[in-house]
Amino acid sequence: MEVCYQLPVLPLDRPVPKHVLSRRGAISFSSSSSLFGAPDPRQLSQRRGAISYDSSDQTALYIRMLGDVRVRSQVGFEPERRSSHQYLCIDFRTLHARLGCGTAEGGSAPERRVHRLLSFQRYLHSSRLLRGLPQQIPLHILDEDYTGQARCMLEKVGNWNFDIFLFNKLTNGNSLINLTFHLLNQYGLIELFQLDMVKLWRFLVMVQEDYHNDNPYHNAVHAADVTQAMYCFLQEPMLSKSLTSCDILLGLLAAATHDLDHPGVNQPFLIKTNHYLATLYRNTSVLENHHWKSAVGLLRETGLFSHLPPEDSRNMEADLGSLILATDISRQNDYLSRFRRHLDQDDLCLSNASHRHFVLQMALKCADICNPCRPWELSKQWSEKVTEEFFQQGDIEKKHKLEISPVCDRASNTVGNIQIGFMTYVAEPLFVEWARFSDTRLSQTMLGHMGLNKASWGSLQQEQSSAGEETGPGAANVDDTAARRDGTGHVATGGNGSKEIPQGSRGC
Repeated sequence: MEVCYQLPVLPLDRPVPKHVLSRRGAISFSSSSSLFGAPDPRQLSQRRGAISYDSSDQTALYIRMLGDVRVRSQVGFEPERRSSHQYLCIDFRTLHARLGCGTAEGGSAPERRVHRLLSFQRYLHSSRLLRGLPQQIPLHILDEDYTGQARCMLEKVGNWNFDIFLFNKLTNGNSLINLTFHLLNQYGLIELFQLDMVKLWRFLVMVQEDYHNDNPYHNAVHAADVTQAMYCFLQEPMLSKSLTSCDILLGLLAAATHDLDHPGVNQPFLIKTNHYLATLYRNTSVLENHHWKSAVGLLRETGLFSHLPPEDSRNMEADLGSLILATDISRQNDYLSRFRRHLDQDDLCLSNASHRHFVLQMALKCADICNPCRPWELSKQWSEKVTEEFFQQGDIEKKHKLEISPVCDRASNTVGNIQIGFMTYVAEPLFVEWARFSDTRLSQTMLGHMGLNKASWGSLQQEQSSAGEETGPGAANVDDTAARRDGTGHVATGGNGSKEIPQGSRGC
């Protein structure tokens, strides 16, 4: 069935509920402000991250306290422990921008340390507005040609070759908001769960804001791409006839928030720099736990599920966390072994809630690393972006004399050898098992694209090797390095305790 609708615009022409006007953040929903309106400066002191500073919400208060030593000391928490390493006095959120610059003047440093990771995107946005800088043009005042093309693309959102980069341009950088809203609306979930339109729109705007757009790979466009892939998997016959509306809602929300507030560095980096998040989550699924808690914070701040019975709301938050935690690449073998066991024994029963949830976890894992299964034109872009993010982390580690993480040294790695290793040891085993579970045209298309993309990277590697031999012996060892890494499976694990190595190709 063809679904057409006008892309939503926040309904500011009608009275806004009081709970919306109480928003303490970079987005002000009052009759005198636009969707991206400037905040009241008086409110900023009460706003510390994506979670409302409300003493009646102990979970929210606890998460917010992570970012402000002064708040923690007031409620009996110890200040975050920092080692003596020179790196730890630097806010890694600004390292990419400062990499080539000298140390900032001392006068502004204390102010920078006050603001925490969780709200950094919105803090930057609000500070620009307070300084009078021009704000981004909202989607609803773009040229109608662009919004019309975006709506046409959404009519084919279930196609595996959906170009998320083009869609992001047509929506003026708001691909995650518009795609997720469209899918929720298409499934009828907004009406079924009686979701308040204003709360939902605020939630999606805040989710998109809390992705770091200066990350080459782990940004809102990646989240939108994973959400679109998740939708494709939800449409597969094995799932579409078995999943409940609640399963679908959780699957789409988990895809949209699975990398929320990703800092652009991996888990080993946070651990070896003694970052407070690594300490909080005891070096276990550090980033995934942070993504989950950040998503819960936004759900509670917007009150998206506040109309549901408290027990149902808590269960949805827990299930959302279970899905997001499954994307931890360091636990890949555990999930894959369990999946194989179920398939070998043919005992997956999708009428069983726990089995449905496990299949959702596997679907999200596939969506998260499906880039090697996209068509070459899309897959190559993702491969270059994720590799650049690795190399940026390696540059930071080199600058601050830290041990350079695997696949992060641009001097000894190429996009091709990283991608070939990732496909061989991570992506291919997962998608082969997924094809066993759901043997459809889409599954075969994904495997076909992966094979073609792998061959394409191999050809590029050979061309680079030949060019290196012609120009001199210095560049001739690239393939040897790739062979050693591929042969040992180094790229597959890479010491990364997080989903930091996604790449791929293919479509249907």
